[in-house]
Amino acid sequence: MTEIECLIRVQEDDVAIADLLAAAHRSGVGGIVLFDGIVRDDDCEAMELEAYEEAATAELHRIASDAAERHALAYIAVVHRVGRLAVGENILVIVAAAAHRAAAFAACREVLEAIKAGVPIWKKECAPGGDRWVRGEHWPADGA
Repeated sequence: MTEIECLIRVQEDDVAIADLLAAAHRSGVGGIVLFDGIVRDDDCEAMELEAYEEAATAELHRIASDAAERHALAYIAVVHRVGRLAVGENILVIVAAAAHRAAAFAACREVLEAIKAGVPIWKKECAPGGDRWVRGEHWPADGA
């Protein structure tokens, strides 16, 4: 079996998407899927993201590696930003490369949904009327 390149980062800096796409181009790859999640204008001026970085990085690596193996990827990159981000800035970038497009699409979506379900990264919307934490899929059922 071919070694899968798996790049995982939690960072404050902007994401160099062109570099990630360039790294995904390799022999045997027939499809590359890019997900670029950005801060949208939901009546907010910015978003603040916090992470338990060590745990988040480990969980992102587990999620990406599992999906890469399951979908026979040649390359996967997951870069999640933290810090204060303005509307329009990247929050999360996923690049999945496989021999066939269906595998790249499936892996990308699987990784995205798994991240939203359980990686210890929290988002707070900063709005003129006050800040509010964004409830994610992993938010406690009792709202605590």
